[in-house]
Amino acid sequence: MTKTARVAFIGWGAINTRVGALLAQRKTPIEIVGVATLDTPEARALIPAGVAFLGEPDQLTKLKPDLVVEAAGRAAIDRWAPAALAAAPAMIIASTSAFTDDALLPRLTAIAEQHGSRILIPSGAIGGIDALAGAAVLQLDDVLHQIVKPPVAWKNTPAEKLLDLDALRERTVFFSGTARVAASQYPQNANATVVTSLAGIGLEKTRVELVADPAAKTNGHRIVASGAFGRMVMELQNNALATNPKSSELTALSLVRLIENQVRTVVI
Repeated sequence: MTKTARVAFIGWGAINTRVGALLAQRKTPIEIVGVATLDTPEARALIPAGVAFLGEPDQLTKLKPDLVVEAAGRAAIDRWAPAALAAAPAMIIASTSAFTDDALLPRLTAIAEQHGSRILIPSGAIGGIDALAGAAVLQLDDVLHQIVKPPVAWKNTPAEKLLDLDALRERTVFFSGTARVAASQYPQNANATVVTSLAGIGLEKTRVELVADPAAKTNGHRIVASGAFGRMVMELQNNALATNPKSSELTALSLVRLIENQVRTVVI
């Protein structure tokens, strides 16, 4: 790593605080120049000392960051992404469930092209996206993305209306449908299905199963794809973030890798 990158974070919750801590621990050559978070004393107190609080998107213009990293939810993308893409050479968008709105990605792409910026989409809680995207060069016939999490991870989601999560005794598939619907209804839990869809055959054709399993100790993802290339099966068992059981540790790790790739000479 040979250069220092000026990075602004949109959101300073469970994911981005973990990312920030890991970057500091690894002595990654970045400078955090601003953080957009809730405008409350409690939220502001969590911002690292000496880092500017960002209350308005137009503040990004003066900061001139090399990279903007979003992990704050759909509403934050609408508010911050246009200014970020105008101010920085690249923006990482982690809240990929926002792309269930078909108009959003083309709109942001047009802004990025106008300003010579790039939109970077992290792999998040899954892996093998390079293989899936490579396979999609030829025809893909079918993609299934199954997500298995313990009941606690599905609390405060529509799953509570379908299951008694506290009393659940056996593995239960409570959703079967498209990636578009899964990510729309479960944006924190099924974000990764949008990444699978963008790499593969799209939101309407990608099939998703959501599973609550009281025996599960991790957040599991199983992706099965078949097509002209052959067949692939990818399975991950991710530890949850210590501060948010809905998100996986790998989500934060994928952001660390993508940020570090911006300052690396050799990128894998």
